[in-house]
Amino acid sequence: MQTIEIKGIARTEIGKKSTKALRNAGNVPCVIYGGEENVHFYAPANEFHKLIFTPNVYLINVNIEGKVYPAIIQDTQFHSVQDNLLHADFLQIKEDKPVVIEIPVKMNGFAEGVKAGGKLQLEKRKLKVKGLAKHLPDVLDIDITNVSLGQTIQVGALAYENLELLNAKNAVVVAVRLTRAARAAAQQEG
Repeated sequence: MQTIEIKGIARTEIGKKSTKALRNAGNVPCVIYGGEENVHFYAPANEFHKLIFTPNVYLINVNIEGKVYPAIIQDTQFHSVQDNLLHADFLQIKEDKPVVIEIPVKMNGFAEGVKAGGKLQLEKRKLKVKGLAKHLPDVLDIDITNVSLGQTIQVGALAYENLELLNAKNAVVVAVRLTRAARAAAQQEG
């Protein structure tokens, strides 16, 4: 999995007044959970653009004044009107402890159902997985070559080495739907 670094500065004051001052200065207050103790820090808002406004998922090295914490982004809060990042929560990663994270899905191949006039639909863009950080891939590859008209690929049909899929087994990931044009062509043939 790709790694990205965020440089932060430790927070000495925690409270509404100091948080508001940080946000007014263009910074985002953050916290790292999962270690021996919670680490409060802040970072410039522009540090998060490459991390949040992308479909990719990253392992993050949070560098707080020289001390590096390996982490994943756990939660973000945005302003309801202006869409500014208000707060970010990180989960510290440990080598021997599995993490739960959503990883993007990538379809490979050209579905038979699409060749026959169907419409390919990606129902789930990301799947929730559990695994050790060293085993987490950048994307979950799904081969769609053999998906015919009206068929689907469900979570239960997928398996990845060293990863446990946490979505419902009957949840549809990819489907090839019958279009009106394909339906009309099938009726004319029959």
